[in-house]
Formats: sequence, structure tokens, C-alpha cells
Amino acid sequence: MDSLRVLIVDDDALVRAGLSMMLSNAGDLDVVADVADGAEVVPAVNEHRPDVVLMDIRMPRLDGLAATELLRSRRDPPEIIILTTFDTDDHIVRAMRAGASGFLLKHTPPPEIIRAIRQVAAGEPMMSPTVLRRLMSYAAGSGVDPARDRARGLLGRLSDGERAVALLVGRGRTNAEIGRELSLSVATVKAYVSRLLTKLELNNRVQVALLVHDADLGE
Repeated sequence: MDSLRVLIVDDDALVRAGLSMMLSNAGDLDVVADVADGAEVVPAVNEHRPDVVLMDIRMPRLDGLAATELLRSRRDPPEIIILTTFDTDDHIVRAMRAGASGFLLKHTPPPEIIRAIRQVAAGEPMMSPTVLRRLMSYAAGSGVDPARDRARGLLGRLSDGERAVALLVGRGRTNAEIGRELSLSVATVKAYVSRLLTKLELNNRVQVALLVHDADLGE
């Protein structure tokens, strides 16, 4: 099995060195480069073609959220995990809407960071438990009616099968769990997810989950 290629983006040299050492010991992870600012991310991705980017938020020239938006607008973008000390609702929601597949805090234990890289590379989102609780709390709020109407309109584009899969993605189910619940193969679930991402014009399943929560369907 080929190693997963990882790019580290953080303005703290000690953090970059520590992450590089930790990930290099994982065996199946290859740190192909590290850069100190979001402005350096696109050239680094062009040169090294990482599978996963570990992205800090606060950086001097271009922050990690803006860099995430740039990367996710590409035709074949890498998966992105935000790894930061900042976990405000605004940061979390902006990161997810920008297309990040994960959001971890820097005090996350090393084995969990390694597991998150493997998980997002396999197409499954990953968030720290505290971040997930905050995101769910945000989604459970009263929300704004235009956002809810827009989300419901987008979900209305889906077939019954795609909608069923989308609702389970919104509940945090993995492909295997969705398959068991709907009596589908994992390959079929993946095909449904791919189609609904295209129809909804979204980058990944985290954005699908946000859309489902915005819709507030009560299902």
C-alpha cells in the first residue's frame, strides 16, 4: 500500500518539526513538505501533490481558512484537516463550509491525529469531540430562515435514494453504517455520495452534513 502524502502548514517551526517527527513514525504516512504560511500552500501542493494537508488557521499573510478555500476550488484538491488552537463557532463553521474534511485541536493526542489523516484520506470526516459538540450545538440553533429554505431547496434536487443517504451523512454515519441501515453495498453508498455531491455542488460529506442540519428537517 502506498504511503499517504501529507503537507504541514503552520507558522510555528517547532510545531512543524514536531508534527513531521510524529507522522514519520506512523509508517504509512509520508510528510512530503512543510510550509509556514497559507500563501505558500498552492505552490507546495502543485509541487508535492499531497493527499492530506494539515492546516493551521492563524498565519501572517494568508490564513488557513482562505487557503482551504483556494485548495478546495481546484479540480482535484487534497483533503484538508484544520489543526489549530482556535475553536470558535465562526472558525469551525467557516472551515467546514470552505471544504475542510476535519477540524482538530492541537492538544489532540498524536494517535488521533494519525487516525484522522487516514480517515479523511478514505473519504470520512473527522473532528475533535469538543469541536463536534460545538458544531452540533450551532446546527441545533434556531438558524436563519433563508439558510433553511436554501438548504431544503438544494436537498429537493435529490432522488429518494440520494436523500436517504444524505440524511444519514448528516447524522455522522460512515459509508459502512449507511450501507447496513439501507441494505446497500459500500460501493453503492459511495456512488450515491458522489452523485449527491455533484447535484448539490459541494466538495465533501462534511458540507452535506451542514446542509442537512441547515435544512432542519426533524427527521
